[in-house]
Amino acid sequence: MMIIQHLKKSLAIAKKDLSIYYLRPPVMIQGLLIPAFLFVSFSLKREAGIEFLVPGLLGMALFFAVSAVTPVIFPWETKMNTLERLVSSPIPLWAIIFGDLLASVLFGIFITSFVLVVAIFLFGLKIVTLPLIAGTLIGSFCFSALGVLMAAPPAEQPSDIMLFSTLIKFPLIFISGVFVPLSEMGNFKFISFFSPLTYYVDLARGAIQGTSEFSPWLSLIALAGFTVVFMFIAIKWHKRSLARRF
Repeated sequence: MMIIQHLKKSLAIAKKDLSIYYLRPPVMIQGLLIPAFLFVSFSLKREAGIEFLVPGLLGMALFFAVSAVTPVIFPWETKMNTLERLVSSPIPLWAIIFGDLLASVLFGIFITSFVLVVAIFLFGLKIVTLPLIAGTLIGSFCFSALGVLMAAPPAEQPSDIMLFSTLIKFPLIFISGVFVPLSEMGNFKFISFFSPLTYYVDLARGAIQGTSEFSPWLSLIALAGFTVVFMFIAIKWHKRSLARRF
């Protein structure tokens, strides 16, 4: 019963985050405009078909959307002196973090669902939906957990965390098979195995193109494993850095 009560409080935090943070200009730029510009600039003058381009767009949309806000919620709340009031209330730290994570998951699923609908009805793609739906759900939790982890350093300004998260997110984009298929990465292919985005993009390629480097089950297990690791480290790190925020 106690866990259910805490989860209800997490839902309240998620509702608060969605109403306050997700319409801010930095969020719209990080979560929507950047992946759109990257997709357009990459697709121009390329002979790759839409079946190759859409999985990369799905990966970027989900990855950027869910990680646009979670890295900066804690710094924002620290700066506005609302975090101290939140942690002094009868709610554990993990429930606060889970509430932030839920907000970004819902936002990311909404954005990715819109991209999927456009791909199906505008381009007429036939998509194997069940593995992709499962991968999108697990991937949204995974990328959101990564965003929560990036928020753990006790930075004084949200801009510091935004810079830090950008330095992590952009390299992941370029090593995860978004722009270059894993089969063409040569000796650098093994690096992609350490990126959770690799497994989601590969899962999307399997659902749309019918070919993938990994089996759908392996990709889903890898995404779930990254999620558990990210959340475990994030909660531990936030507990250690919480005192330094006040």
